[in-house]
Amino acid sequence: MRPTVDRMFASTSQRNDDGLRASYNISLLIAKSGKPHTIGEKLILPAVEEVLKTVLHKPASDIIKRIPLSNNTVERRIDEMSSDIESFLCNYLETAHLPIQMDESTLPIMQHYYWHMFVLL
Repeated sequence: MRPTVDRMFASTSQRNDDGLRASYNISLLIAKSGKPHTIGEKLILPAVEEVLKTVLHKPASDIIKRIPLSNNTVERRIDEMSSDIESFLCNYLETAHLPIQMDESTLPIMQHYYWHMFVLL
């Protein structure tokens, strides 16, 4: 079967998407670890390259190029993911019906605030 232009672009696009997905997943791992963002370039990419060469016997350079993990890229990915989480949480809290529970321990505090509100009015 002869490769068509569509198939060639589809396979290239899939490889780029896989590299991008790996970049986001690794950035999330870096964020969870609390390590400096530079660990992506300094440790993770060389470790991945070593595994590809030693265990899988594959040339690593073309694969490594598709996984952007520079300090700035990792920082940007973490910021994007945290922004998405923050906006999701804010939207959820705005639309959710959350119950409020009060007991005797909150009543004296509330009475105190009501008294000050009454005095101020």
